[in-house]
Amino acid sequence: MSSLAAARADNFYYPPEWTPKQGSLNKFHGQHALRERARKIDQGILIIRFEMPFNVWCGGCNSMIAKGVRFNAEKKQVGNYYSTKIWSFSMKSACCKHEIVIQTDPKNCEYVIISGAQRKTEEFDIEDAETFALPADEERGKLSDPFYRLEHQEEDLQKKKEAEPVLVRLQRVSDARHSDDYALNKTLRAQLRNQKKRVAEEETVSRKMGLGIRLLPKSEEDASIAARVKFSSKFEGNKKEKRAAINSASIFPQSGKKRLELEAKRRKIKAVAASNLLTGGFKPSPWSKVPSSTASTLQKGKFVAARHA
Repeated sequence: MSSLAAARADNFYYPPEWTPKQGSLNKFHGQHALRERARKIDQGILIIRFEMPFNVWCGGCNSMIAKGVRFNAEKKQVGNYYSTKIWSFSMKSACCKHEIVIQTDPKNCEYVIISGAQRKTEEFDIEDAETFALPADEERGKLSDPFYRLEHQEEDLQKKKEAEPVLVRLQRVSDARHSDDYALNKTLRAQLRNQKKRVAEEETVSRKMGLGIRLLPKSEEDASIAARVKFSSKFEGNKKEKRAAINSASIFPQSGKKRLELEAKRRKIKAVAASNLLTGGFKPSPWSKVPSSTASTLQKGKFVAARHA
């Protein structure tokens, strides 16, 4: 890329008719530095990239818009909270082009939906989430009362006294376990060596048995479960009956066009053979056409040749 093309790509190209007295390039071209984002700057509106701060339900089609989805929003100032500005963001949902308006809430450090959507409320159990319940607004307001705060302090001290023996005992056990790092390391390494040795022996036994998996050692629970298993006495009998039925059955399917055709051909061949036998329609042998005298002569010649041999 030439230097002129690079300058044009970065919008730093100064045409020959430009002079320093005419100001910046944006002023020379009669445009704003933000280009299309500032097309409504005369109305106090700036186009920005807005990210949805929480999950909401669209007011037009009732579809859920997830947290983090980005929009081209119109940003403008709609008021002040003391010296902090309140900004409004207007955008259109991608699902149905419904307009959504969201404003900032500097007092509660939060965003507020003005129109076009509804915030999705997600409730959860504090115990399941393993979190702490924050005090309500009313209780936080009561903490400003010195007598109420004094009562809470007394309750906290009482809970501390009840839990202190348990905490001290747990701390002592932890200190005793971790007092000698060398002994702990030695114990863990010995356990690891024994485990590796046991696994190697089990794999060797499995290979001798011709198995591709490692068998775990026997346990009393497995032995008791195997002893409770009872097989039916009719199992072998049923097995033999099924095997005999399979051996005696035809290799052809029980139903089908091919089987019917084979049976029809077999019946036809048997009928033709039976009719030929009854009517004498079989082909005579060539010996039947030889005269009796010739036949006796041939037989005598065969007998004499056999004697001389």
